[in-house]
Amino acid sequence: MGAKQTKAAGQEAGSSPQSTGWKRTPTKERGDILTSIMLRSGDRLRSCGTPPPYQRRIGMIQEMMLMAKQGKHDEATEMLKTLRQDLGMESTSLDDVLYRYASFRNLVDPITHDLIISLAKYIHCPKTEGDALGAMEKVCRQLTYHLSPHSQWRRQGLLKRKPQACLKSVLSSPPSSGTLELSGIPLGVKDMERLCAYLHHHASRIGSVEMGFTELTDDAFLLLLPMLASLPRLETLALNGNRMTRAVLKELTDTLKDPDSFPSVTWIDLGNNVDIFSLPQPFLVSLRKRCPKQGNLPTILEFGESQASEPEGRVDEDDADDTNRTEKSLVR
Repeated sequence: MGAKQTKAAGQEAGSSPQSTGWKRTPTKERGDILTSIMLRSGDRLRSCGTPPPYQRRIGMIQEMMLMAKQGKHDEATEMLKTLRQDLGMESTSLDDVLYRYASFRNLVDPITHDLIISLAKYIHCPKTEGDALGAMEKVCRQLTYHLSPHSQWRRQGLLKRKPQACLKSVLSSPPSSGTLELSGIPLGVKDMERLCAYLHHHASRIGSVEMGFTELTDDAFLLLLPMLASLPRLETLALNGNRMTRAVLKELTDTLKDPDSFPSVTWIDLGNNVDIFSLPQPFLVSLRKRCPKQGNLPTILEFGESQASEPEGRVDEDDADDTNRTEKSLVR
């Protein structure tokens, strides 16, 4: 052991790290392991030739972090620009990222926006003191976790579900505690007829439908929309992490304008889809009319994501504090 330490010390003494604004830190293995788990989880959902949007975005974050560790500041900056554009923050100006978009209230996913702003600060304005790279790596872990199916599956205990779980097995029994849990099960147009029949049969019992990261497309969702809108007790509808585009917003908004449709709904999650980055004002107004006593209208729900993201089953105090501060700032 002593020989290995001496050899390592000699290598460090002979190396000449590039001059950058970041302080080099050892790679945090738990972050790399977590990212690889998330990417492998997404492999099961590839039903088309191209990867789903969330998987592409996680890959960008991972590559950007690697560039930062290697001292490739210009390359990391370009990767951040590409990631911002993919998330709908099309401006390449840091001032626009920090100020113009911060005042935009109809964001479909304000937490992703907030984390991207933090990354922009670290990359465009690198600090020379302290563990700046370590702080940036923590933000990358939070963003990776937030955009991945791993966050939803873990907080709902779905990591224990057998890999061969499929639509047929889920629809073979009534919804548990009023929740129809389909997260992570690929859904195509051909599955909509069977799903509609199930929803119709259990309409009076369903209060929540979880269809995040199911490869859901516009065509499939529009076939399902009339049935979803007729559910009398449906309160929450999760459609995040799919292949849906903003083309569905018109149909969904028009449906919400009808007070007889979605009579009990208070929350619809459309985040992390192809190009749904903001919500039309009539969409939000229609939701407000359904829950006038609610102090705010979240477009995403957070359930202590930072706590669940730690593979060791615990979370660092500073991570928890950062997450709490982020969530509090977004609901003010």
